[in-house]
Amino acid sequence: MNYNFNHIHFIGIGGISMSALAEIMIDEGVKVSGSDRNSSHIINKLESMGAQIYIGHESRNITADIDLVVYTSAISNDNPELLRARELNLNIMDRAEFLGLVMKNYKYAVCVSGTHGKTTTTGMVSSILIETDMKPTIFLGGEMDSLGGNLLRGSYDLLLAEACEYKRNFLKFNPTMEIILNIEADHLDYYRDIKDIENAFVEYAEKIPETGYLIVHKKHEELFKHLKCNIITFGPDETADYYPTNMSLIPAPTYTLMHHGEKIADISLKVFGELNVLNSVASAAPCLSIGVDAETVKNGLFDFKGTHRRYELKGSLNGASIIDDYAHHPSEMKVTLKTAKSHTKGKVITVFQPHTFTRTKKLLDEFAEALTHTDEAILLDIYPAREKDTGEIHSKDIITKMNILNKKGHYAGSFRDAADMVISMAQDGDTIITMGAGNVNEVADLLMTDKQ
Repeated sequence: MNYNFNHIHFIGIGGISMSALAEIMIDEGVKVSGSDRNSSHIINKLESMGAQIYIGHESRNITADIDLVVYTSAISNDNPELLRARELNLNIMDRAEFLGLVMKNYKYAVCVSGTHGKTTTTGMVSSILIETDMKPTIFLGGEMDSLGGNLLRGSYDLLLAEACEYKRNFLKFNPTMEIILNIEADHLDYYRDIKDIENAFVEYAEKIPETGYLIVHKKHEELFKHLKCNIITFGPDETADYYPTNMSLIPAPTYTLMHHGEKIADISLKVFGELNVLNSVASAAPCLSIGVDAETVKNGLFDFKGTHRRYELKGSLNGASIIDDYAHHPSEMKVTLKTAKSHTKGKVITVFQPHTFTRTKKLLDEFAEALTHTDEAILLDIYPAREKDTGEIHSKDIITKMNILNKKGHYAGSFRDAADMVISMAQDGDTIITMGAGNVNEVADLLMTDKQ
């Protein structure tokens, strides 16, 4: 496929989605450069493919031969490279706009959205589609071993990608099929309230052509009744088009996948929890809708071993399992902690790193309640991401709210402190969870290092 760009520069090239876009452009023969705050295995991979990478954001990284600059939502307006690109009057796009442009090259574009579960569900759909002869191109918002990372390059027939609602970014996409897993209050630094979020999802769904498909959780169906496209629902019971019966969650989930009262297949999963049962039903529905046979769906779901940082088993310490999980919204956290409880003989010890100040402030009570579902809670400082600390909120505020709920929490001022607390608590049969969307996984790495 031809693009009218000879040299593209990516500001924040080490991000999961940005790196996948950069990799596709390298494959297309486009000269790629980019910058990021830190090096990583993703950066190293891109460099090995021929990308010019700069560590640190500096105006001198932007040269006159660049004909497109792509940046992420995490990049501030006063970023020196962005300012320099504007001075040189270069073409500039944000990541979502560029992905939407790439999407236009594909015959079918399947987008997975929702407040949580996007990466896992995209991974499940990926696991099914790679069993077919469709040769999909897959953009994953995490890393999956069977893809060899976060990108699978296939044909221009079908593209599978995640669609994030932050700043209404998904409105820049061009989907022919959408999966909407759930709609909850999140990204409240941008959205006014849940109604504002729902309106954004409706506008996003209105982009689907009449011949396209919307796969949506049954509880949200009413929002989309006015659409002219094909609407298929999934849910926990027979009120939905696709649903599970005969469900068992221990030791790993098994269930019978049903469609309008008819049995489709007996499904076995390797990933835990009731939420992953629903994610798998949501993953099966679009595949069956486009003609994938039931046996392939069954095999693809069974083969799915999870994506990195989604209830990922890292190892053990003193006989306790070490799990790393990306959950950073209270509802996600509760699901993860309840899953851990159901599979743990001893205590569940959680090291939680809140993600962004605005989310922590607006969902403070919900975070405190979610952490009542763990036996021991260790809280790290808030991971700022794209935000600045105004001093209005602190992790200790969650602990204060937990105390009101008769639950004790522990504050750790550093990763080392958190690791030492875990070591003092952990015993044989316990489950240790490092939880959050920031860099809390480094605590798990410390625990693994301490063990050696």
